[in-house]
Amino acid sequence: MLKKTFTALTLCLSLSMATLAGSTPQNPASTKYNVTVDLANAQNDRVQVTVQAPAITRNDIVYNMPKIVPGTYSVSDFGKFVNDFKAYNAKGDTLAVERLDTNRWKISNATQLDRITYWVDDTFDASKREDVVFEPGGTNIEEGKNFLINPFGFIGYFDDLKQVPYTLNVTKPEGFYGSTPLVAAATTDKQDTFELPNYVELADSPLMYNLPDTTIIDLGGTDVLVSVYSPSGRVTSGPIAANVKSILEAQRSYLGGTLPVDKYAFLIYVPERVGKSGSFGALEHSYSSVYFLPEMPEEQFSSTIRDVAAHEFFHIVTPLNVHSEEIGNFDFINPKMSKHLWLYEGVTEYFATHVQLYEGLYDMETFLDKIRDYILTSKTYYNDTLPFTEMSANVLDKYANEYGNVYQKGALIGMVLDVRLRELSQGKYSLRDLMLDLSKTYGKENAFKDDELFDKITELTYPEIRDFFARYVEGSEPLPLEETFRKVGILYQPKGQQEIISYGSFAPGYDEETGKIKVADTTDMDAFGRKIGFRNNDLLLAFNGTEITPANIRQLISEDLQNMKPGEKLTFTVGRLNEKGEMKEKKLKGRATAIKREQQHLLKPDPMATPEQLQLRNAWLGTEGA
Repeated sequence: MLKKTFTALTLCLSLSMATLAGSTPQNPASTKYNVTVDLANAQNDRVQVTVQAPAITRNDIVYNMPKIVPGTYSVSDFGKFVNDFKAYNAKGDTLAVERLDTNRWKISNATQLDRITYWVDDTFDASKREDVVFEPGGTNIEEGKNFLINPFGFIGYFDDLKQVPYTLNVTKPEGFYGSTPLVAAATTDKQDTFELPNYVELADSPLMYNLPDTTIIDLGGTDVLVSVYSPSGRVTSGPIAANVKSILEAQRSYLGGTLPVDKYAFLIYVPERVGKSGSFGALEHSYSSVYFLPEMPEEQFSSTIRDVAAHEFFHIVTPLNVHSEEIGNFDFINPKMSKHLWLYEGVTEYFATHVQLYEGLYDMETFLDKIRDYILTSKTYYNDTLPFTEMSANVLDKYANEYGNVYQKGALIGMVLDVRLRELSQGKYSLRDLMLDLSKTYGKENAFKDDELFDKITELTYPEIRDFFARYVEGSEPLPLEETFRKVGILYQPKGQQEIISYGSFAPGYDEETGKIKVADTTDMDAFGRKIGFRNNDLLLAFNGTEITPANIRQLISEDLQNMKPGEKLTFTVGRLNEKGEMKEKKLKGRATAIKREQQHLLKPDPMATPEQLQLRNAWLGTEGA
């Protein structure tokens, strides 16, 4: 999952498409779900779901809605959004139903059960803060406009019948198109029908219905669907598809020229304002990913969607083809977490950054800036001595606050491991090669045992790699960053000075009423900030004529402002209350001012790098003379 809360990218573990290794159906010869989600008759942002039950052979049966889904690492309690739950026999008589808790309903006389019906509210409009679900993992119901269907938010399963096949019927409003990674078994103007082998694959297959805005990218054996819903109409699928095609082509080359999927779907919802969660980002699935990204300047949107798409698309490797038993047979009510988030999210995030330099999409400076961000964020906000396997296994509760580190230190684990593999093989074997070998060893249908993965990787590579995992992933030792960078001729300074252009050094905040960034505290404001005249509670409206939003503030301050030369004229436009309590615009004018600031974790190529260091660097990064 990739989550962006204004400026911070935090990314998620996908729903695996692996065949479940759990209990067997009670009567596999005759059991099947037949589910209808009625979008055509939505009422008050609710839709009705009808579930024709598979054969039930016990007196009481429990119907479950997911409490937690893979990738979100938080309790969603989708049962909260279900109401008017009823069970019927074949004659239409109601059966007794007892709600056991938020997500489970017990049906009596279940051998007579024919069907259940209930209404589902969407999560986008959750009225209570505690009910809010991160939007890419949630549901949206807007009659006549858009339906975002993450199936786990609409459909559940009966106890011990998670492996039973599902027929999914979606009735749709006139003119609506269903974007999905699924291939319809049948489709008409009024209904689409899909066949799925089990609940995990159903839950792993999102759909988005609205008037179509789609573009297909042909990646030579893989069709990639880009589907966009933008209420304003200012963001469309064509430019997005053209923009992401280069990164997808790079990823195909990076993975050896072929991709392990025939069809993939990007489902992109572009809201006009921040959602209830206050975050932007994406949730990946095995054959698709769902995005909730704000409108922003085209260049910023292109950069954001490219970075996010790069991460999400790489999940076609892990956990689709490399996953543990905990993921392959995910328990949606009381899940047991894998201890290998370093692999699922860390390596995926590292690949998303590494591929863009390796395949020539950006330069060394940009790559090192991204690596520096990983180091800075990891060491500033997270516990660097907490064993990563321990954090992963307990990420739902004890170490929930450490989860974001899977995208920071997790990516660094991937980087250090990649360099170590290159070093041991004289540049010939990489982390990419390891992942391809693991895909061949396990694949979609076979899960690995959590406790055996490190030994299997060691068997596939070098004895020294077992020591690496023992010290830096299972153990509490900080990663050997300085040693690693030295091997590839890159200078690493944990502390140093850097000259930057000041923005004022006030403490920023977020104004919920207007959705704007504001000046929250001027206590530590520098001389430039005092001279230009920032005040507490000023709303930041524009910089040099460009509107300031939560989505582009980082680019404006860390890129546009930093590209100015000392002495150049600049203007901040702020919103400020006057004596009458009226909000008025005010232009604060000044000149770009350079200041020296203590900086941490500085990286730059060593101009005195040895031929051996350059050779290893070139093998690692696919560069020459960099």
